[in-house]
Amino acid sequence: MTTTDIVRSFYDKLGAGDAFGALGLMARDIEWITMWHYKIDGRGPEAVAEGLFKPLTAEWSSFALVPTEFITEGDTVVSLGDFTGVHGATGKSSEARYAHVWTIKDGKITRFRQYIDTLAIARARVA
Repeated sequence: MTTTDIVRSFYDKLGAGDAFGALGLMARDIEWITMWHYKIDGRGPEAVAEGLFKPLTAEWSSFALVPTEFITEGDTVVSLGDFTGVHGATGKSSEARYAHVWTIKDGKITRFRQYIDTLAIARARVA
């Protein structure tokens, strides 16, 4: 698989509800940098699951990440797309543009950086 194929596979697995499969695409020491209020303590797929996947699915009654464009240079893939979701506590919908920067080495995701419209997310979180 190409670096872009790996990133596409991550989105596909997450969209299909296969969090375990998405985590399996990550290197054992993945560095995950998120711009939201979620905190990833340490490195590795387990840290991502505990600090992001679990609280994200608990907070949002539904959500989707839909990549619309991929830009690839060497081991780096930038995906541009849309986050859509319904906040579980407020019932408000959110639509936020994002940029994700992925680093792929030896067929595994080794680093992730997220940039997102945090204002659009914050508006959905406030009653």
